[in-house]
Amino acid sequence: MMKYEYWLACLKGISSGKKTLLRERAGTAEALYYIEETQMEGFEFLNETERNTIVQTRKQWDVEREYDAAAKKGIRFVPWFSEDYPRCLKGIPDYPYALYVRGSLPGTQTRRAAVIGARRCTPYGEKYAVEFARALAEMGVEIISGMARGIDGMGHRGALLGGGKTYAVLGCGVDVCYPKEHIGLYTDILEQGGGILSEQPPGTPPLAHHFPARNRIISGLSDAVLVMEAGRKSGSLITVDMALEQGRDVYALPGPVNSSLSDGCNRLIRQGAGILLSPEDLAEEWGLDGNALRPAGTAPGKKAGKNEKELETEEKLVYSCLGLYPKGVDQVAAETKLDIKSVMELLVTLELEGYIREISKNQYIIARY
Repeated sequence: MMKYEYWLACLKGISSGKKTLLRERAGTAEALYYIEETQMEGFEFLNETERNTIVQTRKQWDVEREYDAAAKKGIRFVPWFSEDYPRCLKGIPDYPYALYVRGSLPGTQTRRAAVIGARRCTPYGEKYAVEFARALAEMGVEIISGMARGIDGMGHRGALLGGGKTYAVLGCGVDVCYPKEHIGLYTDILEQGGGILSEQPPGTPPLAHHFPARNRIISGLSDAVLVMEAGRKSGSLITVDMALEQGRDVYALPGPVNSSLSDGCNRLIRQGAGILLSPEDLAEEWGLDGNALRPAGTAPGKKAGKNEKELETEEKLVYSCLGLYPKGVDQVAAETKLDIKSVMELLVTLELEGYIREISKNQYIIARY
């Protein structure tokens, strides 16, 4: 029964490979749940701590309650032997024993690209992460990333602006939004048909050692990895190494030679990575329809509307403060030196005209890039 499979998948401190062996030896997760402690001594691949973990969780867990609790949160449980488990992921070394999913999983008949890079990115990296992700999404490419601050978030946001699906691989439980300020992005990903997924059980906090491990899932789900900005010792280069081991293509955005945040990208290009010059060039290389690209700044399904230059002076002032990172009313007021009441009125006007969006209470981003 699936509730016992869920229990096995949620066991902490036991690797995916050992969980697979446990299931093979016991026959089913249900059989393992009821196995005698003396019989577990025959599982020579387990150490004493791992055996104790199995014994203790059997005493502490109510398998039906735990499984139902996840389902009530809208979390799907997808073990490696499920038909829904992504085939591309199953082909990588140390694939996750199971995925926990909110929303959908990446498609099997579509091209998928990871957009990754620095958390503390520059406006240059931010601009091109959005531009490439938006353009590729418009051509049906699904965008994969980790929903971290910086390039990850910009990649997701670009895909959404392009009207496409995007998938966030978390280093915590899928019911934990990390970082917290990305709650609007989290919601938008789901509302636009994408997904939030993790190999960590629901409720797992964002611990540091989870993030390097989740990188293999980001690259494993993708056909190609696009590095938009990365320093020489960037964590993104861990994902690149994993992508190369998995046989994925790697591309990098060239940057200024005096920018430390482009050093990693420039070195990747020197070592043979593909060079990202424009979405059109990449589309041509991949055999995609580059003619599908819309002018930057026009959201899918919308007309360009009136030009920003036609905005009133104070509207321009407020609009210029906003970008793809959410800003609150107080922050906008501080930057524009306008009073709160005026800022609120201007924000409402800009939202009604389609220039900005409120993604969570009193938190705004631009609606067009």
